[in-house]
Formats: sequence, C-alpha cells, structure tokens
Amino acid sequence: MTTSRRSFLRSATLLSAGLAVSPALLAAPKQYIGLQLYTVREAMEKDPSGTLARLAKIGYTSVEGATYTGTEKFYGMTPQAFAAVLKQNGLIMPSSHYRLGEEQTGGAPVQGTILHDWDRAVDDAAAAGVKYMVCAYLSEAERGTSIDRYKAIAEQLNKAGDRCKKAGIQLCYHNHDFEFANLGGQLPYDTLLTATDKNLVKMELDIYWVSKAGKDPLALFKQHPGRFPLWHVKDMDTTSQKFFTEVGSGSIDFKKIFAHASEAGLQYFFVEQDKTPGSPFDSVTKSISYIKKTLL
Repeated sequence: MTTSRRSFLRSATLLSAGLAVSPALLAAPKQYIGLQLYTVREAMEKDPSGTLARLAKIGYTSVEGATYTGTEKFYGMTPQAFAAVLKQNGLIMPSSHYRLGEEQTGGAPVQGTILHDWDRAVDDAAAAGVKYMVCAYLSEAERGTSIDRYKAIAEQLNKAGDRCKKAGIQLCYHNHDFEFANLGGQLPYDTLLTATDKNLVKMELDIYWVSKAGKDPLALFKQHPGRFPLWHVKDMDTTSQKFFTEVGSGSIDFKKIFAHASEAGLQYFFVEQDKTPGSPFDSVTKSISYIKKTLL
C-alpha cells in the first residue's frame, strides 16, 4: 500500500470517528457560534459597535439581529454600514428577526415588518448579508384564539417567504410556548408546519420554549426532517419556575439534541438568554464556554 493510500485511509478513519462523536459538525460549522443580540439589547442600543467588538472578543463568531425597522434599519445603521462593522470584528449575521406587523403604534403601522414595507426589509437584509429572515413573535392580538387564525398567518408567511426566495433568502418562524397550547384539539405549531410551504417557510426552533411547553425537539426533527435550519440554544433552570439560565446550567440535554443536528437540518445556532441575573456578558461567556467544551 502506498504512503498516500495509507494517509488517505487514516484520515478517513479519523474523520469518521470524529463525526460519530460530534455529528453536529456536519451541519453547524465549528467556527460559527452565534448569539441572539436580544440577550445584550441594552448594550446594543447604547453602543452597537463596541458591543459587537466585545462579543467577538468573548469568542462569538456570528450574531442574529433582534432589531430592524424600515426607518432605523439595523441598530441605527444602514445595512452596508452594519455589515462593515460586523466584518471589522470577524462576525457574520446570517439571520435576523422581524415582526409580523399587525400591531399599530400611534395609529400607524410599524414599518419594515412582514405586513408593512416587507420589500424594503428584504432588500435591506440582502444588503446586510442576511440569509434567514425570521418571524420572531406573534402578539396576543396577532395570534388570535383559533386555528383558523393560524392558517391565515401561514398564508401570510408563505407570501413573505416567496418574496424572500426571490432575493436568495429563507424565511423562518421562531416559536415560543403558546404555539403548543391546544386550540380545539389542534396545536397552532402543527398548523404552522403543515399549512406553510416547507420550501418557503422553515423553522427556528427555540429549544427552551419547546421544552417548557413539554414537547420533544427530537420528535419534531423526526416528523419534519430538514425543517429546522436555525436553533435558539438557551437552557431552563431546575426550579419550579423553569426560568432562563446559561447553557449547560439547567435541565435541557443539549448533547442529545445536538446529536440530531443533521436530521434537523441545522445550519446556524444562536445562544439566547432573555433575562440574566447579572451582566449579560458574564452569562454569554459562561454559555460559550460550555458549548466549546461540551457540544463542539
């Protein structure tokens, strides 16, 4: 056997062994450990450039936007200016959050949402290098109280997803726990999955919220393989309140979930902690340390 042949086989064996240990590497490149910027929202409002630099120093290599409006763009910057700040700090922003937009502020529609000025939002996302635009949340007024309402939302998402597709962007939907509340014998989340076109609308699975709702992420991956390219990685503490906590400090078995990354279709994941007991930078440092040591 030639030296090159032996080297090839040895490399293949090591690669296979590595993938057996960490199949998540197939779908989620090690260099991309993301943070949802809502976690550091106050710092981003005061000093977005300095905050991004600090996150890069901690070790994060990607971020997910939490704020966009048709007038203020990305944290008060144009898409091009924000993309330049990201690049200066070795960061990418593959995903950003948006609202459905049926709520009204001061009697006028909120701009830069799915239902209001979506064309401009999509164009700005493309200019900033965003690959995934995510419907982040439905207010109580938006979600209504019936499955029919979710069917109507699904059609709105399909339309928005088609517009995204024309710009080379994928639309996703981000869950909380209310989508898993029974409405007339049906779950809103099931309706959103089945009533949307799987190619136009994919899902950003918030692992905390689906776990708090008592549902199994692995069952969702099995039922809808490849539908979950984005994850929110945040842990749930062991108290009766089941509150947010740093990744690795709570009750969620992330090792087990990450082992099914390929089945889910995972491309990017983002650490998120809606509320922190102290400095959010201390919390996100603790979370990334666990991820690097345990999950990747």
